[in-house]
Amino acid sequence: MNRSFPSAKAFELQAPDLNAWRAGNTGVEGVWRFASTQPGREVLVTALVHGNELCGAWALVEALEAGLRPRCGALNLAFCNLAAFDRFDPTNTDRSRFVDQDLNRLWGRMPWRGGSAPLDCEQERVLQLLPVVERADWLLDLHSMHAEGPALGLTGLMAHHADHALAWGAPGLLVADAGHAAGTRMRDHGRFGDAQDTEAVALLVECGWHGAESSRTVALDMLHRFLCASGCAQASDLPTRWRQNDLRQAPQRLQVTHAITVQPGPAPHFTKAYRTADVVARQGTVIGHDGASPVVTPYDNCVLVMPSLVHAKPGATMVRLARQE
Repeated sequence: MNRSFPSAKAFELQAPDLNAWRAGNTGVEGVWRFASTQPGREVLVTALVHGNELCGAWALVEALEAGLRPRCGALNLAFCNLAAFDRFDPTNTDRSRFVDQDLNRLWGRMPWRGGSAPLDCEQERVLQLLPVVERADWLLDLHSMHAEGPALGLTGLMAHHADHALAWGAPGLLVADAGHAAGTRMRDHGRFGDAQDTEAVALLVECGWHGAESSRTVALDMLHRFLCASGCAQASDLPTRWRQNDLRQAPQRLQVTHAITVQPGPAPHFTKAYRTADVVARQGTVIGHDGASPVVTPYDNCVLVMPSLVHAKPGATMVRLARQE
């Protein structure tokens, strides 16, 4: 039975050297902030929320090496989970996803905060990053994926996030979803999860497979588009090679209707090797088993988003099922 493991291809993307940029300039390790004298948005670009997702780190390194400064407002660049990144091993990349727990499931109401138990590595880091995230008006969170597949943007459930991403020229797939049962993502924290706050905009971009050189290309392209759309920069301020061809097709918009999580019981599996954007034509098709029961497509032309069993423990997201809008 197929277990949807990532590609066996060797990593093309090397880990960047962060020594020159690790300290930051804010008093928070790995966080840089540059302010303009002109009013404008507080813009935040994050990378390494997972320590094995290198493309965003490369994009931030290029921005710092270019000496990028905002025309208005403020630009924040954050290397998030440096402790996990320090464990990076191209022969065992999952080991550096996090140290104690997934940093991108710890946001929102933070029920873990204020208890008697000592904080673990990622919890401490979230509290360090919290003022930076809560100060931001616009957020671009750069990630990559366990398996090969097309780049996609995750917009949350509020329409204005997707509308902005569409205007920027988001990746080929634009996915509206509620996140994970295991916990709240950074992109849904605070203002970014408030339907009434239309001035706050967040986009999480899965730039492709972790090890693909093309994931860095996507990250730089999205960084270019995001900075220009925010007003923080103009195209003339940025390296022209960051921006990719505008002749690509408009993003395909997907609405996630079901997020299938791994249940206790037998080992979960898929019936075949599925990839992101695969379409299952017939309602009622069994595509796998979540550990307790079959996973069945709820409608015709069901689109699969990020099917993966790489971290297949109970509560982890196995696959999202979506309709095309």
